[in-house]
Amino acid sequence: MATTDGGGRPARASPRFLKMEEVATELSISDAQVYALVRGGDLPAIKIGGRGQWRVERSEMEAFVARPHDDTATFIREHPFGGNDVEQADEPKDED
Repeated sequence: MATTDGGGRPARASPRFLKMEEVATELSISDAQVYALVRGGDLPAIKIGGRGQWRVERSEMEAFVARPHDDTATFIREHPFGGNDVEQADEPKDED
């Protein structure tokens, strides 16, 4: 059975490619931050057309979002009680 959009038209699947501003909106960051992620190689993207418009494949954005989740899960497994990464506010610091 086909899905409709409520108006009787076939429901449209999510677009495969996202504009930079769409990525920014989905990640709740600025357009400049998206460009920095792309230019830094952290978020794979492609340039399309004569005007060189950037597009990010939805699956790449989802993979980008999943990486920090995986990194966090690994950290928690390796440091089950928080480890020494968080400085305790009430512990005095060594000052040599």
